[in-house]
Amino acid sequence: MSASAISPAGGFAAFRHRNFVLFLAARLLLITGINVLFVATAWLVYEVTRDPLALGLIGLAAFLPIVVFTLPAGDAADRYNRRTVLLVCYLVAIAVAAALSVLAVRGIAVVWPIYALVVVFGISRAFAFPSGQALLPNLVPPEHFANAVAWNSIAWQLATIAGPAIGGILFAFGSAVAFIAATGLFVGAFGLVIPMRGIRRQAKADRMTWASLIAGIAFMRSRPVVFGAISLDLFAVLLGGATALLPIYAGEILDIGPAGLGLLRSMPALGAVMMAALLAFRPLARRVGRRMFAAVALFGAATIVFGLSENLWLSLACLFVLGAADMISVFIRQTLVQLDTPDAMRGRVSAINALFIGASNELGEFESGAVAALIGTVPAVVVGGAGTLVVAALWARWFPELYHRDRLAAG
Repeated sequence: MSASAISPAGGFAAFRHRNFVLFLAARLLLITGINVLFVATAWLVYEVTRDPLALGLIGLAAFLPIVVFTLPAGDAADRYNRRTVLLVCYLVAIAVAAALSVLAVRGIAVVWPIYALVVVFGISRAFAFPSGQALLPNLVPPEHFANAVAWNSIAWQLATIAGPAIGGILFAFGSAVAFIAATGLFVGAFGLVIPMRGIRRQAKADRMTWASLIAGIAFMRSRPVVFGAISLDLFAVLLGGATALLPIYAGEILDIGPAGLGLLRSMPALGAVMMAALLAFRPLARRVGRRMFAAVALFGAATIVFGLSENLWLSLACLFVLGAADMISVFIRQTLVQLDTPDAMRGRVSAINALFIGASNELGEFESGAVAALIGTVPAVVVGGAGTLVVAALWARWFPELYHRDRLAAG
């Protein structure tokens, strides 16, 4: 099929497909529930320990399973029915949230059971992410896929904004209330996936081997567009992420306190939501490679200006632009990677992509904090933004096929 034959559709095109509507609603409930659960978990752990390090261990307990199970999770997404994998993962999420509810009701004096449950939850997320990502292209025809990516991104960002706020409000009525609410959200997501029917898929018939596990890595390296897009996002966010340092900007540089910190944190998500909505109604049709690199460069430039700014409104504007630019990059990357990957390989490639995303976010926060400790907060943010610009320039030179890519769908 030629590229012109599958040019992207805009508006509500993806909503014509019942399976996508169910998937998107389930996704919205799931991500909201995850954020409610993690906010409640962090508050509960801090109430018990009063130790900042204990809070850091929550993130470690959630991230390590993704590292360990990336390859088998990707292979499972290509080997088994992806809808079934999601249902199993959602059941595990329900069980974990219910168990945390019981712990909260009974009261606890030690936190190791919480960490153990977070690890189990992390394993379910490790398997759910590649199955969900690989399932999305099976829910809509190719000409509606970019539109589906845009709406999926909107749902993700809205849940990311609303989830922590909902979790904080519910925790005021008791930690058990927040965990019970998360359980209900996961049950809702599970119930929405059950009615999905008639999903196109290409399952693997061969047995699981080491070669099949690492096939996604070999495939990714053989496709410059796929490898370039995923690695560009990894290093750009790794260097340019300033989110971890926002408390310092709120408390010391902009002098706006905790309330202002919430405002700073909300601006990248607001920019991302508005850009995703724009992309849903005005999809990118041409010069997507150049636009992706331009977005990454804009992300780096906005980071530099934010790092130097001592004016609240300029800082908010920079964070808004930063979030919008990142959404352009995410939108193009997700669409290119999924459309350029055969269905039988999508699970394994999506698993590697999930690992890269997790690494860029988690390690990016560590990198920002470590560099700030060495050279200061403002220089660390400025150097990180400059590093993102360097990455964009190098990747444009090293991955010319990605830079010169004209359309989202290869043709």
